[in-house]
Formats: sequence, C-alpha cells, structure tokens
Amino acid sequence: MDIKHLQYFIEVTRFNSFSRAAEHLFITQPTISKMIKNLETELGVALFDRSRKQLVLTDAGKTILEQAKLIDKAFKNLEMELDNLTGLKKGHIRIGLPPIFNAHIFLKIVGAFHEKYPGITFQLVEDGSKKIEEDVANNLLDIGVIVLPTKSDLFEHFPFMVEDLKLLIHPSHPFAEREEVHLVELAKESFILFNKDFVLNDRIISSCNSKGFTPHIISESSQRSFIEEMVASKLGVSLLPESVCDHLNGDVKAVRVANPSISWNLALIWSKHHYLSYAAKEWLNFTKEKLTKAYRKE
Repeated sequence: MDIKHLQYFIEVTRFNSFSRAAEHLFITQPTISKMIKNLETELGVALFDRSRKQLVLTDAGKTILEQAKLIDKAFKNLEMELDNLTGLKKGHIRIGLPPIFNAHIFLKIVGAFHEKYPGITFQLVEDGSKKIEEDVANNLLDIGVIVLPTKSDLFEHFPFMVEDLKLLIHPSHPFAEREEVHLVELAKESFILFNKDFVLNDRIISSCNSKGFTPHIISESSQRSFIEEMVASKLGVSLLPESVCDHLNGDVKAVRVANPSISWNLALIWSKHHYLSYAAKEWLNFTKEKLTKAYRKE
C-alpha cells in the first residue's frame, strides 16, 4: 500500500468531492478515482456508499479514515525527523577520550561545532585506548581518540598528533636538574603508571624491556591528576606526554627522556562495520579539518 493512496483518500473525505480533491492535489479526477478504487480493491472493502448523490463513508471507510489520519501524521512526523537529522538540526554523538589526553584544543573544536549546530548533543566518555577501541567496536561509542597502532581490520583512523613522553619527577629528585635522562637510568626507579586499559602502559613497559629491565611499578591509576599528586608526594616517577607536562603545577618537574625516546601517536577512530549518523559524519569531517590546522600551526 502506497502512503499516497491513504493521503488521497483523506483529501477526498476532507473536500467531500473527488473533483475538488483532485484540483487541490494538482492531479486529474480519473487519477484520484482510480487510486481510491485500487485502495478499495487492496483492502477488500468499499470506502464510499456510491448509491447516494453525495459522498458518504461506509462503516469500513470511517474506520480506515481514522487510521489513515494516524498513519499520515506518523509519516509526516517521520519526514520532519529525517529532515532534522539530515539538516543537522538534531543528533547525538558519543565520543571516547583518554584522560591522559590534553583536550584543550579538542574541546575548543567541540565548542565551535556546537555553535554551528546547537541542536546536536554530545556524550564524552573518558577511558583508556583499549576500552575506547572495545566500545567503538561494540557500537557503544561513535568515535574515539586512541593511541596508535589500532586494528585496521576494524577501524578507520585519522592520526593527528605525535609527541614524546617526558619523565615526571619531584623537584628534589637527583635528575631534576638534568636536561635529559636515558631510559636505562630509570631501571631502579619506582614507576607510577596508568592502568592496563591504557596503551601507554604497554608502550612504557615494552620500551623499558628493550633496555634490559622491567619497570618496578608501585601504583597504577586511571587519573592523570592522581598520578601527578603521587609524584609530587615522592612516591615514584612517571612518564607523561609532553603536551600534558606543559600544564603541570610547580610541585613536579618534567625532563626529556632519550635513548630511546618514547613517543605516542594519537588518532581518531571509527568503526568500518557500524552505521555512522549524519551528525557523527559531519562532526568527524569538521574535526579532522580543525585538528589538521591546529597541529600544523604547532
């Protein structure tokens, strides 16, 4: 059944005339008469009592008219909702962010997007890269910020930033006055790292192993601020991205790590296998452009 059959039926009853309804719909009277006849055939009932001079609905016609109006209203609501979605007047985007990530530029981009599309809402979830990848793969998040490498069979990705990690220490630490520290010199240090949901944890342990030692980890956390506080309390040392170290308080100090340096590469990821909404696609294009400009300037 075509929705137009029901809409034409509604118009005939509204004007109580085939000819006036046809004129209003800019079609011929034979066309609308044929459509109503086809509708009656499909439903197996007569909609009008044709034994009278005026158009009179049958009992079946009255019942079908009532339902046709509901269907027509629902269809128009559907069209309006689709217009809102495709016109980006509404929508919802779920984004995963690692708490270690200095999100200043990123949040400015979200703010600029919100100014352009105020009807689109956001859900921002903080988690480690492993959990973010899992949630994007399971369609619990639309887009995530993760540390590369990622699973190319599951995700599309857009790298936007590469930077080195720095050693985070208390100002009274013997290395505090050094310009750089070789990684092997940290073999006897106590480490405070992010927990195992973070790829950074694996990256640091792997780099230490490559220099012949396994880091002595005394604590793990999911909160950057808590790690900073533990270092400030002389509980151990940590390794954090350079952009994060640029915004630390005076209770800790950051020193460059060499031989080898440890880097991380941040990227946006989205699933190759799940539907991405109009709002999420637009946000992705908007953000890729802004991130490219922001980090090229830097």
